[in-house]
Amino acid sequence: MQWKTVLNTMKPYTPGRSIEAVKKAYGLDNVIKLASNENPYGCASTVTEFLGSTTMPFEIYPDGHGTTLRAKLAEKHKVDESSILFGNGSDEIISIISRALLDEQVHTIMPTPSFPQYVHNAKIEGAEITEIPLKKGYHDLNDFANAINERTAIIWVCNPNNPTGSLIPSDELVQFLVQVPENILVVLDEAYFEYVTDPNHVDSITLLDRFPNILILRTFSKAYGLASFRIGYAVGSSDIITELNKVRNPFNNNTLAVAVASKALEDDAFIEKCRTLNEKERVRFKKFADEKGIHMFDSETNFVLLEVPNDADEASEFLLQHGFIVRSGNALGTPGYVRITIGTESQNTGLLEAFTLLLQEKGR
Repeated sequence: MQWKTVLNTMKPYTPGRSIEAVKKAYGLDNVIKLASNENPYGCASTVTEFLGSTTMPFEIYPDGHGTTLRAKLAEKHKVDESSILFGNGSDEIISIISRALLDEQVHTIMPTPSFPQYVHNAKIEGAEITEIPLKKGYHDLNDFANAINERTAIIWVCNPNNPTGSLIPSDELVQFLVQVPENILVVLDEAYFEYVTDPNHVDSITLLDRFPNILILRTFSKAYGLASFRIGYAVGSSDIITELNKVRNPFNNNTLAVAVASKALEDDAFIEKCRTLNEKERVRFKKFADEKGIHMFDSETNFVLLEVPNDADEASEFLLQHGFIVRSGNALGTPGYVRITIGTESQNTGLLEAFTLLLQEKGR
């Protein structure tokens, strides 16, 4: 086989261990997964009621336009329907963007550590890559601006950033966007937008009129609790969306996923409830870190990046043995830390008890 040579330097995505696998491996009856930033409160009642009553013509191809969902999102965000692109999760949209704009002749800029699919897709397309290290967990937008050259095609901004959880102040983001040439696409990946509670944060969709070269990514996988349905969307100028649609595969979202996402949009109260509960528990994690004298990055998401007293893999293994699946920072580019999804109050109580045992074992 004549594979792309870059594949020799890459590895397939390795998913985390499942709840059932951990139960079997450690002889546990109860295991809580706090590794993938899923919503511990499930999904809206409008979704569960719909799934219990709906019938669909499964022999018919999906509505490739996503008509009902498109109309609801356009109304919600006060944009034209032609400004929306759907993907099989926002991961697919990242692939679509990369395929449409990147090749061996162009350059792309992204933060590190951050969501790995930016660099993954850029490598496959053969683009020149500049990774800008975070500073104290935050994007250094001055370094981003200085890295722009005449071949730059895409700038990736993860906001809030995964895995640190940090949010770029809106005024700093605008100051940066002013410096970016209009022929460069700035992708604002906002998978955790619904969890942001900073009162000064500005919805970036409102910036589209001023900066038509930005593209905002959102998802139903996080706060909406629909990760298994794999549906995300992008909002941008109709000109950009038209070009990306040339790359998008037809029928890339299945009928059930589109219908479920449409129902989820009908329950704003569920999202508000999740945001409030998440913020309460996020403050609890911060208090715990301060009391124990360990570092936790500022977070505006449904996860925290918490310092561990030893190797991150060892700490993750210790927590696994106590029934909690978390994500080792060694796999995220943040050695010495673990990323923990903020669970329910009772889940977090158990996790923090196990974490306390970890600290005690290491003399902290």
